[in-house]
Amino acid sequence: MPIRFLTSGESHGKCLNAIIEGIGANFELDFDFINAELRARQGGIGRGGRMKIETDTIHFNSGVRFSKTTGAPICIEINNLDYKNWLIPMSVERLNIDELNNEEKELLKSKEIENVRPGHADFAGAIKYNQKDIRNILERSSARETTTRVALGAICQNILKNFNIDFTSEVISLGGEQNPEKFEAKIKQAQELGESLGGKVKVTIKNLPIGLGSCMHWDKRLDGKLAQAVMSIPAIKSVEIGMGAKCSDEFGSCVHDEIFLDENGRILRHTNNAGGLEGGMTNGEDIVITAAMKPIPTMKKALKSINLNKKEQVSAHFERADTCAVHACGIVAKNMCATVILDAFFEKFGCDNYDEVKKNFENNAKRI
Repeated sequence: MPIRFLTSGESHGKCLNAIIEGIGANFELDFDFINAELRARQGGIGRGGRMKIETDTIHFNSGVRFSKTTGAPICIEINNLDYKNWLIPMSVERLNIDELNNEEKELLKSKEIENVRPGHADFAGAIKYNQKDIRNILERSSARETTTRVALGAICQNILKNFNIDFTSEVISLGGEQNPEKFEAKIKQAQELGESLGGKVKVTIKNLPIGLGSCMHWDKRLDGKLAQAVMSIPAIKSVEIGMGAKCSDEFGSCVHDEIFLDENGRILRHTNNAGGLEGGMTNGEDIVITAAMKPIPTMKKALKSINLNKKEQVSAHFERADTCAVHACGIVAKNMCATVILDAFFEKFGCDNYDEVKKNFENNAKRI
């Protein structure tokens, strides 16, 4: 069974939920590790006031007993502490607006949004779903949704750690600046200007077995799956694997990673331009993925836009937001990659229970 998951919840709703299936039985989970990944997503320079409110913690509602998976679908929940500050707009208990008192109606009206933000889902989403109040779009399209993705990816990372597979992420540039010592100054400049900043992150996956993925069908190629997973993160505009776009500028002899045998007959390479993937399959080298994140569309320096209902020229809507969330983007990216890698791992080694997977993994290692 492939790894599949669904998420639900809004940015200022009561909670965020997700269900993931395809994880077998008897995999022990480290709750502290999962919560540490959630905290890492909230960190990094340039974050906004929301991170001072939330303390993201995972709650398991099913599929885990005594810290071990049961083989059943896993249901998780993460509470939104900021919900109380937005109680009326996102309340699901009172479905009829006519039941609200005047004070509640005024509060609801004050949080309605008609001015769309260039670069956000506001415009296209409001047209597609025929919404007059754009909050019905932005609450779900908000990057707050990635909290659940990090939690699910952390579960997958946790399982893969049993097989020494390791995931890391790092910020390699911020607003065009590549020197980490200058990142804070770059963000301070953006804050003073009312601007936002994007950047690039690199995800590295180590100690992968050879042969995850497949070259036999387009939708089985692991590089395609990883690229789609990372590209699905809000604000990501490009994904590169290994040498990436630079390989188009070089001779083949400068791109393809030569293969050698050492004195003990072990296979090795001196370069990793392919980024650990050849023909849609892992080749035993580190997977290296670089993703570019655009600046966040919500800015104090508001761009020109329109009021969608009144058809008037206005300035774009602004509410509390980060100046920069590139660090958080890296945490989301590595955890999205973990869901893809675990799916490919289970496809190769089975997924019913830990002992079976471990035995198949060890037998494969002996064969190679």
